[in-house]
Amino acid sequence: MAKDKDGKINLSLRTELNILFLFVMVGMIIFLIIINRLFLERVYLSHQLDVVKKAYSSIDDASTDGSFATDEYDIELQSICDMYGIELIVLDADSQMLKSSSGDADYMARILWDNLIGDTLMNSEAMDNKRILEKNEMYTIQIETDKRLNTEYLEIWGVIDTGYIVMVRCAIAGIHESVSISNGFLLYIGLIAIVIGSVSILYLSNRITKPVLQLTRISNEMKNLNFEAKYQSADQRKTTNEIDILGDNINDLSEALEKTIKELKTANNELKQDIEKKEQIDEMRREFLSNVSHELKTPIALIQGYAEGLEEGITDDPESMAFYCDVIRDEASKMDTLVKKLLTLNQLEFGNDVAQMERFDITETIKNYVKSADILTKQKNAKVQMQDYPPIYVWADEFKTEEVLMNYYSNALNHIGGENIIEIKLTQHEDKVRISVFNTGEPIPADSIDHIWEKFYKVDKARTREYGGSGVGLSIVKAIMESMHQEYGVNNYDNGVEFWFELETR
Repeated sequence: MAKDKDGKINLSLRTELNILFLFVMVGMIIFLIIINRLFLERVYLSHQLDVVKKAYSSIDDASTDGSFATDEYDIELQSICDMYGIELIVLDADSQMLKSSSGDADYMARILWDNLIGDTLMNSEAMDNKRILEKNEMYTIQIETDKRLNTEYLEIWGVIDTGYIVMVRCAIAGIHESVSISNGFLLYIGLIAIVIGSVSILYLSNRITKPVLQLTRISNEMKNLNFEAKYQSADQRKTTNEIDILGDNINDLSEALEKTIKELKTANNELKQDIEKKEQIDEMRREFLSNVSHELKTPIALIQGYAEGLEEGITDDPESMAFYCDVIRDEASKMDTLVKKLLTLNQLEFGNDVAQMERFDITETIKNYVKSADILTKQKNAKVQMQDYPPIYVWADEFKTEEVLMNYYSNALNHIGGENIIEIKLTQHEDKVRISVFNTGEPIPADSIDHIWEKFYKVDKARTREYGGSGVGLSIVKAIMESMHQEYGVNNYDNGVEFWFELETR
């Protein structure tokens, strides 16, 4: 059962089907029992009425055409009596017994004469024991209570054309018994039908509602912009019914929505960047030229000085000359790295490198990067700690996200200290996930923490120079995260530093 927005409890589709079927089954059985009780006895009585009329007419016809006294007719008449459970008696005008199927013919003859005399005299006492159903010149049909047996009989009696006196009767108690047996049998069959039907409807309702419930779950996932769930037919057959067709349409809709949302998010990011781009270009250009000239001044001066020294033959010592060449090569390499990073940063800030939004598993991306950086980790004797997180799907540019992770991770390796631990955590809240990279070591000075995202800013210039840092890495992180319009930041702790960024999960 589920609750609607008003808090009312609603029955599931499967439960509604089961209850509806049970009500229909029980209602039909009750209806049949009521119909049986009201009309079955009348139907039986009408049938027996036709039987006694048929037997009476048969005797009349046989006495007229001369077959009354034949053995063949006796056999036919006895067959009718046995088949329908009737008794008959035929007397002549002198009260002589001509035919009888009753075990007590004399008693039945007295009843017949009582009917004749009572009908003639209109005896009130006799009339109290009988109810006339039909009466004409040929016969009288009545229901009479036999006082001796205390049993009701359906009787037809009269004088036929040949002058014979005839009476045919059958016990109504048999009809009552038949109706009672029929109703009892119907009740038992009904209970069995309810049990069998309930088991069947449980199976059928499960078969019918299972794909409907599956579609409901898929639609809920789609509402939360999760398009991973797909409809699958229960028996893996080709589409043969409307639910399977609906499931295929839902799958197509899911794919179309995912593609459309991906395009919309990409277009939305492009639009936001275009709005900001025009205002930032001039300022970024001036800042870029100023910073580049400042950062390149030192390595260019070193290269120029050592090159002039070599040119002027300031030393003939091979070892010193090799040292000069190493300095030139090292400074040139640092300049090359700096230029590449500046080009990347320039493309991001000018909006030339548009973030391509897509849905991917951030957990898997982090695991793959940590595995690829294993050599660098071992060189620093670092220990990486990360829980076994389940797949977490996010919307972002996967390549740029990995670049952010790379900058955080390399920064952590370069500044690691103390216990040499790097801890990577993923924290979900609402529709976002926060990825954090923590390293043990010295915290960032309070006066520097607001400036670390600026281009070419270095907290410890001597140490940065030692590992070849350019002060551009965190600026690239900032540009990437702002291009995707997501939050990022840093937290200081007594035993280390934590850098973090957030991504949307839907």
